[in-house]
Amino acid sequence: MSVEQDSCAADDLSGPRVKSRPVHRGLVFTIVALALLMMSIDTTIVATALHALRTGLHTSIGWAGWTITAYSLGFVVSLPVSGRLSELYGCRKVFLGSIIAFTIASLCCGMVDNIYLLIAMRALQAAGGAGFTPAATKIIVDNFGSARDRAVGLFGSIFSIGAMIGPVFGGLFVTYGSWRGIFLVNVPIGLTVAALAWRYVPADRPRPEGTRQRLDATGIALLGSGLLFGMLAISYLGEAATDAWWPLVAIVLAVAVLALWMFFRHINRSANPFIEPRLITGPGFGAVNLLNAVYGGVSSAVIALVPLYAINRYGISALDSSALLVAQGVAAIVLSTVSTFALRRTGYRTPLYAGGAVMAAGTLLLAVSPIAGVTAFVWLTASTFLIGVGRGMNNPASRNAGLQLSPKNASTLAALRTMSMQIGTIATVTIDTAILAGSHDAGHTQAVLFALEAALVLASLPMVAQVPEHSGSW
Repeated sequence: MSVEQDSCAADDLSGPRVKSRPVHRGLVFTIVALALLMMSIDTTIVATALHALRTGLHTSIGWAGWTITAYSLGFVVSLPVSGRLSELYGCRKVFLGSIIAFTIASLCCGMVDNIYLLIAMRALQAAGGAGFTPAATKIIVDNFGSARDRAVGLFGSIFSIGAMIGPVFGGLFVTYGSWRGIFLVNVPIGLTVAALAWRYVPADRPRPEGTRQRLDATGIALLGSGLLFGMLAISYLGEAATDAWWPLVAIVLAVAVLALWMFFRHINRSANPFIEPRLITGPGFGAVNLLNAVYGGVSSAVIALVPLYAINRYGISALDSSALLVAQGVAAIVLSTVSTFALRRTGYRTPLYAGGAVMAAGTLLLAVSPIAGVTAFVWLTASTFLIGVGRGMNNPASRNAGLQLSPKNASTLAALRTMSMQIGTIATVTIDTAILAGSHDAGHTQAVLFALEAALVLASLPMVAQVPEHSGSW
């Protein structure tokens, strides 16, 4: 299927019209999907290689763990920047630049010989990967016409597939090859995606002279500093088992709060702010962003902690505990796809209400003991399956709800959604692990935390009423 489309920046109708070749939607979606899949795999693939990294680079497990932390920090800090760059300079340019940066960083990650360079390259890799989602969303929104809601809704399936197969690929590379393979495999894939994107992704539309706004460097610096120090404070919280850490946590957190306060003050006063305030806290947008942080962030954190919980409370082996998540991943993929095509009938609020309730039920079942005659493995699998069902129901609605309010800001809104989810995930995981570190019965403590997180999801359900309802394509 193809459709004529003047440009990537189709919402800017003031620019000169340029003739372009037809957009092959199926091929463009495949290119975008490959990039998103590559990025999502890299968020989980390293977890299985931490021991190999520690021994291969002669470092501690703490420093090896920073390869995951650096990726998370770089990703969160770079997301809003890449979203704004897509709107100012064109989604195709940012998409290609992100692929090239990600590929080069992956090559460097696979060739370094010390942990400090690897951590730095992981941050650069994240900066490249952070550009995929905002630019890809803008490409879809501007070129898929009435099918854009369904194409964007399918993104959830791609991320679920990547998160599920990442650890499997990581285990295969470490077992039958080297830890370097988990990074080097991105090089041929990245080069292929870049070549296809160069050939088939529609060109960015030329803008009239004098209409391009200047990049808000002050806003970028303030938001970047606030996010970076905020994430560092959360990361340090996990190490704050001794009193010596608390002054450092307090100082870093204070810097984060000050920077974010100055950022909001700046964008409310600036004529051309880095991010329009309405996209963060405005009617409709604020509720969507908060739900993304709670629904997306808490559910991702719960899933990430299930293997540890299975080991601590029920003594399930590490291999079996990782298998618990397969059913959840399959449920998320299937329900995300089904919900995408049902969205024009259901609207946004129905799947958000139902998905949130199912997700909360699954999280609560994790906290309680299995009923008589049901093994712990089956009980936990069923619980995580329900969480996957809820996540799959939520994904298409939560992705489209903000976008349909302002399609011209698709890149920034996609970045804000992912950033909200990442912050919610990192905060939940870090707080949980900090509490578990001081617990004498980690299994029971984690069960209580799961119950509290289920209550938080239920408490957020009334916010769905603030999400703008919409049915049909937009």
